[in-house]
Amino acid sequence: MVTGVATCACCGTPLGSRGAYQFPRPDGTILKCLRCALIHGPLLRRSLWIALAVGTILIAINQGDLLLHGQWHPALAWKVPLTYLVPFIVATSSGLINSRV
Repeated sequence: MVTGVATCACCGTPLGSRGAYQFPRPDGTILKCLRCALIHGPLLRRSLWIALAVGTILIAINQGDLLLHGQWHPALAWKVPLTYLVPFIVATSSGLINSRV
């Protein structure tokens, strides 16, 4: 805190009326702005692991028969990345909602 105004622990931007996100650290919690919260390492790692697990399960359910039979349709070029992107976005947004101050 500088002169009573909360600032982002990462970039120093005054938080003011903007949203602030709190993250635990061994020495206490820190506040970050949205831009810095989106690149917070532990949040990204957790979202990536969730996207990998959920995306793989969804691909096995939705596209498994095609992949097992070697039928690689051109539509898979956009379906597979989207299948991983959706759980990543959901996990990241959930993490941000839960850390909002």
